Amino acid sequence: MTDMSNSPIGQSLLRREDQRFLTGAGQYTDDIVLPGQTYGYFLRSPHAHARIRSIDTTAARAAPGVVAIFTGSDIAESKIGGLPCGWLIHSKDGSPMKEPPHPIIVADKARYVGDQVALVVAESALQARDAAELIEVDYEVLPAVADTARADKALAAVHDTVSDNVCYTWGHGDAAAVQAAFAQAAHVTKLEFVNNRLIPNAMEPRAANASYARHDDSYTLYVSNQNPHVERLLMAAFVLGIPESKLRVVAPDVGGGFGSKIFLYAEETALVWAAKRVGRPIKWTAERSESFLTDAHGRDHVTTAELAMDAQGNFLALRVATTANLGAYLSTFASSVPTILYATLLAGQYKTPAIYCEVKAVFTNTAPVDAYRGAGRPEATYVVERIVEQAARDMNQSPAEIRRRNFIRSFPYATPVGLTYDTGDYEATLAKAEKLADVAGFAARKAESERRGKLRGLGYSCYIEACGLAPSNIAGALGARAGLFEAGEVRVHPTGTVTVFTGSHSHGQGHETTFAQVVAGKLGLPVENVEIVHGDTGRIPFGMGTYGSRSLAVGGTAIVKAVDKVIDKGRKIAAHLLEAADADIVFENGEFKVAGTDRKVPFAQVALSAYVPHNYPLDKLEPGLNENAFYDPTNFTYPAGSYVCEVEIDPDTGVYRVESFVAVDDFGNIVNPMIVEGQVHGGLAQGLGQAMLEGAVYDSSGQLLNGSLLDYAMPRADDLPDFKVDTCVTPCTHNPLGVKGCGEAGAIGSPAALINALTNALGVRDLAMPATRERVWRAARQHA
Repeated sequence: MTDMSNSPIGQSLLRREDQRFLTGAGQYTDDIVLPGQTYGYFLRSPHAHARIRSIDTTAARAAPGVVAIFTGSDIAESKIGGLPCGWLIHSKDGSPMKEPPHPIIVADKARYVGDQVALVVAESALQARDAAELIEVDYEVLPAVADTARADKALAAVHDTVSDNVCYTWGHGDAAAVQAAFAQAAHVTKLEFVNNRLIPNAMEPRAANASYARHDDSYTLYVSNQNPHVERLLMAAFVLGIPESKLRVVAPDVGGGFGSKIFLYAEETALVWAAKRVGRPIKWTAERSESFLTDAHGRDHVTTAELAMDAQGNFLALRVATTANLGAYLSTFASSVPTILYATLLAGQYKTPAIYCEVKAVFTNTAPVDAYRGAGRPEATYVVERIVEQAARDMNQSPAEIRRRNFIRSFPYATPVGLTYDTGDYEATLAKAEKLADVAGFAARKAESERRGKLRGLGYSCYIEACGLAPSNIAGALGARAGLFEAGEVRVHPTGTVTVFTGSHSHGQGHETTFAQVVAGKLGLPVENVEIVHGDTGRIPFGMGTYGSRSLAVGGTAIVKAVDKVIDKGRKIAAHLLEAADADIVFENGEFKVAGTDRKVPFAQVALSAYVPHNYPLDKLEPGLNENAFYDPTNFTYPAGSYVCEVEIDPDTGVYRVESFVAVDDFGNIVNPMIVEGQVHGGLAQGLGQAMLEGAVYDSSGQLLNGSLLDYAMPRADDLPDFKVDTCVTPCTHNPLGVKGCGEAGAIGSPAALINALTNALGVRDLAMPATRERVWRAARQHA
């Protein structure tokens, strides 16, 4: 067993990768210039719904620097497939979801503003853009579908094969048990609300650079992506119809993703296809306006929720009906977000006996909607924590009291929506959050605000999320079209230094630091002796990438399993060197020892012996010290936490300030507290950004009205308070690190906390997100 007493695990080591980022030495996709480089530009539809009568590229082809122009007809002639969806959902009646084609360049109809109509390839990016302006497209503009709540009743159809615009109507839970519980309820709290559509806005826009090698008929794609092996699999096997081995995908430094770079997009697929036709590499980097229009958006739910209680405020049943906007096409994981990742979390932290959720997913003439930081979990938490807070008010109980009354307190706990929580202590996180927020002193602060003519409110949010999507066999039964395992390879060099190859991908999470801490801690090495390699399908084992706060719990566990194999083999080598039995060798602090003696050999010497096998039992041990492992979890991990938000409002202007925000999370064991705190801060900023400021707005014709940073409001430093964050620890019971995941928590729990605080201050039942100053002012006037 490894002695971890001097381990770097649990230490706040500075992020190793920051050195290159802060000094401008990072290499992003747009930094890569290949020999013979050309540049691509996509002509996009200005209409949300339009039939393409004709395309005339004559003038554009004659423009300076133009190498080639491709349209949807070229794609159709090559018999290239459309983009696939990675999760099959069945409707309540057992019928499979509707899967209309998702072309990489449209040939017949454009279905949202930004749909790809043509690809121009030129010697420079400006020449490609100038030439695109010369393409003449004759559009027949059609009625657009842009209202999520009314999409199924619209007169127009986004796809001719889906006349009612409904992709599926899915149900989850026990409807009969819920109905019976409502019939016996002493009180029912009901709320209706919209979970506003968000645009990801990663710092680095999407980018791709594709090349083709004629000598071996192979392709290389550099792309800003979160899971390069999944990108390769989907593109090669399902779209281009080429052997997967003929496509190498490299995701170099990536400037943020937040889920929006998980998916297979049309642009990079078109570039790979076109690179063979032009015989030169093609690079495309999205302009910010393109990102607003075409990056997969997030959220966009319209929901009615009802909570049944007995006379004491014990929860009896929860009933939820949601209409979820999928946009114009099914994105890679779009179908799973408002179903498997949403309804299964509606139990929250509570022992509600019966839950039923029905989800109607609809197509609209808007950008595709898919996973965005939290992916279904923020939407579920908002439903649960808003209605629980309102129920407390309806029952004249404090928000903390009604939560404590209904907390799950014994584990493992099987929820009525299909999950089994392995561990947790919800009372501990709530108690610590209340103490840090000085809830006991709130009444005095509220009185002081009232003396100054201001309103003050306090809001709670107690979230839970499911991370490390797993296991593959259960996910497959629920519709997943891919495995959910992760892979790791640990290569020990003759000098005792280590290179780790991981299928996880780092784009801000700090894997190059935390994964090195784990390996160094297990092997008793200095952290600087461990190198982490990720993001290149030509070097790393097949893995599923990074999303859903899975990297350490799943990817880290795969690495630990590979390290364990290294130690096991090292023990056998050490036994030979020390002339002892294998069973007598223990590994502690980087040394193999004969138990009960002072005889030992350092890890580096064992590594050297593995590669210089003089006096080595080759008949029993093969040379080398290189091991790999795959890990498929047996369950999700379940991070949870309690957030308390305090606001002060000027009712005359609607201006408000978040005076205090406390976040206490249970992430299980923590490898690097500093990195975890940074992840929480970032998540809180995004969650509060949704609740306070952000929201994509389409008009009735399908035009995005706030498609730039000039009019899409993003949170700034002065919008946010000095967060108070802390943790409680209940280790995960089914992975060797005891970790749960931390990357999405802040974005999951914070929106409900803020809206609960605002509605508490205003004395109203509901307030739509984003809670702009105008909306707050109107609510204050209405209440007055």
